[in-house]
Amino acid sequence: MTQLSAVLITKNESANIAACLATLSFADEIIVLDTGSMDDTCIKAEQAGARVYKQDKWKGFGKAKQQAVDHASHDWILSIDADERIGDELQAELISLKARDFEGKAWHLKRRSYYLGKAIRYCGWQNDAPLRVFDRRKGGFNDKAVHEGIKVNQDHATCKGLMHHLTYPTVESHFSKIRFYADLARLKRESGFKAALRAAHKFIKMYIFKLGFLDGYTGFMLCKNSAWGIWYKYKR
Repeated sequence: MTQLSAVLITKNESANIAACLATLSFADEIIVLDTGSMDDTCIKAEQAGARVYKQDKWKGFGKAKQQAVDHASHDWILSIDADERIGDELQAELISLKARDFEGKAWHLKRRSYYLGKAIRYCGWQNDAPLRVFDRRKGGFNDKAVHEGIKVNQDHATCKGLMHHLTYPTVESHFSKIRFYADLARLKRESGFKAALRAAHKFIKMYIFKLGFLDGYTGFMLCKNSAWGIWYKYKR
C-alpha cells in the first residue's frame, strides 16, 4: 500500500493543531514545520504524534511548505493547514484512494470555509478545491511568498468529500491576516481613488456576482472586510 505523509506549517496554532492532527490518523506520518511559534504549538503537535521541525528564518509560504515536504519520509504528500479539518467522508475516500496508489493522480480537495463561525456557501468560496494530494517526485510547491501553489506533472482529479476550513473566527483575525499578506505582497502604492475603485469592484464581485448576499449578514461582513483588504493593500 502507498505510504502517505501529511505535512503542514505552523505558527502559534495552539488553538487549532490538536483538532487538525486528529483528522489525519490515516496518514503514515505527520510532519510539522514550525515557523516561530511563541505558544505550545510544538508541544501539542508532538503529543499528537507528529514529527516537529523548526525553520530558522521565514522565507515565505511557498518555500516553507516545500521545506515541510522535504522533511517527509514518503513520496505521496497530503498538504494541510492547521485551521483545516479532513471530514469523515473525505477521510474514508482518501483511505480508499491510498489503497489504490491514488490512481497515480494528484487530488483536489473540496473545501468548505467558515467565517465568524458560519459556513460560507457563496461569496466566491463555493467552488474552492485546492490541490492537496500529490506525488512529490512529480513536482511540489512554488517559491511564492504568498498565495503559493502546487505544480505537478500528474493528471488531476477531485475528491467528493469535504475539507473544512475554520478560517477567520473573528474580524480581527481577518484584518491581521490581511495586513500580514499585504506586507508580503509589497504591491505598488496607488492613489486613494484607484484603491477605492479596486475595493468597490471586489465588493460588487463577491456580494452580487458571486451571490454573497445569499450568505446573509455574515456574507455581507466577509465581502465588506475583503473589500477593505483590497483597499489596504494598495493604499497603505
